Amino acid sequence: MKTTLLSMAVLFLSFGMKAQTVSTFESLSLEASSFWDGADLAGSFTDGNATFNNVLSYGYWTSGFAYSNMKDSTSAGWANQYSARTGVGCNNSVNYALGQSGAQIKLNGMSKGKVVNGFYVTNTTYAALSMKDGDEIAKKFGGVSGNDADYFMLTVKGWFNGDLLNDSVNFYLADYRFENNSQDYILKSWEWVDLTSLGNIDSLKFVLSSSDNSEEFMNTPGYFAIDNFTASNSGAGINGLSSVSLSVFPNPVCDALTLNLHNAGNALLTIYDADGRTVLTENKSSISKTVDVSVLPVGLYFISLRGDEWNTTTTFVKQ
Repeated sequence: MKTTLLSMAVLFLSFGMKAQTVSTFESLSLEASSFWDGADLAGSFTDGNATFNNVLSYGYWTSGFAYSNMKDSTSAGWANQYSARTGVGCNNSVNYALGQSGAQIKLNGMSKGKVVNGFYVTNTTYAALSMKDGDEIAKKFGGVSGNDADYFMLTVKGWFNGDLLNDSVNFYLADYRFENNSQDYILKSWEWVDLTSLGNIDSLKFVLSSSDNSEEFMNTPGYFAIDNFTASNSGAGINGLSSVSLSVFPNPVCDALTLNLHNAGNALLTIYDADGRTVLTENKSSISKTVDVSVLPVGLYFISLRGDEWNTTTTFVKQ
């Protein structure tokens, strides 16, 4: 799928549109079953139009991002902090990135100041097994009875021109707050996080929170994994109409996809599948509209919206 994503970016450009750039981490060099954690003191790494910060203290990765191709999805403990719970990257790719609470991303090039579409996220093996079984520091989620209302949440905050935005995006990596315990979960698959609601941004910060804390310290291991970070090169950006915004939900979607298009006037909506084929074309106005996608096959799709003097793209996943 990663090759397809890159091909789609080229496809949008060939249509005369400014498209998006996907940080797949596949171009980052790694030996098999290895990771980069900042030991070279580089302080960051760049992939696509995004720079991912890295903090190394006393020889250990203590904050920011690392990247990895480790496949150990079964070994518990800190020694396995560089593995995703899935054992592979999104869509069975090789590389993926790992983040700790407080990690930051800065947008570069055509993506700076534009709307970020989103990214795929999952738990690390270390965090997931700690929540599942407990360890010497952290509790087993749900407690002995299974009824404890535990949670592990990732919050994504955006900045633009040095100002923290009022809106943020929350995503639960684990949630045991349901009345029916059969609905409790610890994420162990790659899931899409939509960031379009943040609007124009030039940097992001990722913060983790948990129900399991000791005073001001979080007991749950503060790690997460991301892949296919998708930054837009078009739409409501510093070089376009800053008042235009687009969001889609739910994402992933089964039947009806709702589009919120604001301050854009009339726009031509086109949906492309992962092979670049047009599957739907409609005219939309600046109000919430619902699109029936129930007949579409399961997979990743690209939405293009084009007005008289602007254009923007985003993605959604059909379940």
